[in-house]
Amino acid sequence: MYSGRTGERLDMIYWIEGEYISDAFKELNHFMRDWRTNDVVKMDLRTVDIMAAAHNLMDVNEPYMLLSGYRSPKTNAMLRSRSGGVAKNSLHMKGQAADLRLASRSVNQMAKAAAACHGGGVGRYSGSNFVHMDCGAVRTWGG
Repeated sequence: MYSGRTGERLDMIYWIEGEYISDAFKELNHFMRDWRTNDVVKMDLRTVDIMAAAHNLMDVNEPYMLLSGYRSPKTNAMLRSRSGGVAKNSLHMKGQAADLRLASRSVNQMAKAAAACHGGGVGRYSGSNFVHMDCGAVRTWGG
């Protein structure tokens, strides 16, 4: 995975033989921080599992581009003031969501793979070329 904002890249194995690797998640939490405020939270492992499972279903070697992971309330409020597509109680503020892009796959391909995981919410943002994945209630939206 690489960050579309900071240029950072993260290649990691976070799970081996049924065990999560805590050092890997410390690195992941930092990577998925709110890049505007530099705030870091513990990301929900379920979201990371959905992201990984969807990536595996698409059979790609290309890493995700992370557009947004954790968002502080301040950042979320700023984004809401600029766009009607930002939820007031966004799961990004709980470390339970990510907005992702792949150059080699369409928004529809990514969304289908994420929805096939039946793990949470999947939003298609075709106009902005990204997919939202979260570990909340199973639902889909967007076009």
